[in-house]
Amino acid sequence: MNIIVDAMGGDHAPYEIVKGVIQAIKEFDTNVTLVGVADDVRKELAKYDYSKDRIKVVHAPEVIGMHDPATSSIRKKKNSSITVGVNLLKGSEKYDAFISAGNTGAVVCASTVILKMLPGVERPAIGLVIPTQKHLSFLIDVGANTDPKPQHLLHSALMANVYAKKILNIENPKIGLLNIGAEESKGTEFMKETHRLLTERVPNFDGNLEANEIFSGRCDCIICDGYVGNIVIKVAESVMESAGALIKREIKKSPLALWGAFLMKSRLLHIKKHADYTEYGGAPLLGVNGLVMISHGRSSAKAIKNAIRATVREVEDNLIENMIKEVG
Repeated sequence: MNIIVDAMGGDHAPYEIVKGVIQAIKEFDTNVTLVGVADDVRKELAKYDYSKDRIKVVHAPEVIGMHDPATSSIRKKKNSSITVGVNLLKGSEKYDAFISAGNTGAVVCASTVILKMLPGVERPAIGLVIPTQKHLSFLIDVGANTDPKPQHLLHSALMANVYAKKILNIENPKIGLLNIGAEESKGTEFMKETHRLLTERVPNFDGNLEANEIFSGRCDCIICDGYVGNIVIKVAESVMESAGALIKREIKKSPLALWGAFLMKSRLLHIKKHADYTEYGGAPLLGVNGLVMISHGRSSAKAIKNAIRATVREVEDNLIENMIKEVG
């Protein structure tokens, strides 16, 4: 197995990316090809002892910044780490997947243009594994397609169904449509038409799901457009960070509370780990004809290592082949 990793993507590239890759090859049975400015990447690699045959470096002299426009950057920077990495995935059977913590729009654009779409799928969608009160659930789309048609959300639901079965090991995942009310008459005409399509085409469709149920665990797959999904994950991220800061502030005001926090330390760390995005590594870009994983722009070495872990699982479970069987 050989996974391509964008060495220049993210706020902490290349040092956190390289560090995460080093950790990954020591834990997982995969080789890694790092794509980026070769001198910078090799400088980071020189800090570590590792099996030299497990990591290869491919030079890509250009970098797409986090705030660069996606479409024009792909067109103008054909030697960027993102474009070169996706081209490697398409051009050779030696490579199994591509991971990037770089410009999300550029990764989506390059993957769509270069890899093309799976049969039966019209638009890509980014899925995200999220913790809930009961188990892990799968939220899709969280940013790839912000102006979809109802059939695009149907495709997302079908792909999410496969992902939940094969990767999350949920035998018969319940699928919910994120809406402003439980009744099928709720929402815009777009939402009503989407509800109708899901009812007709998805046997395990569980109806509309309201926002306050997202983390309840009622549904294993939560379907929405990329605009709504992106807001959901960023609000959730902000709430967790704010809650953590408020709890720390209040605990420091009381010696008794400090003692209680000390006694609860192991449980508090468990809760933090459960909600930590670095534990899940990245978000799969579904619908394109190749395995692509998009990691958080702030990804640490731990997040990159876990993105590789999740991608290894996708390769081992033949996710693309299963998507084609179910969705095509």
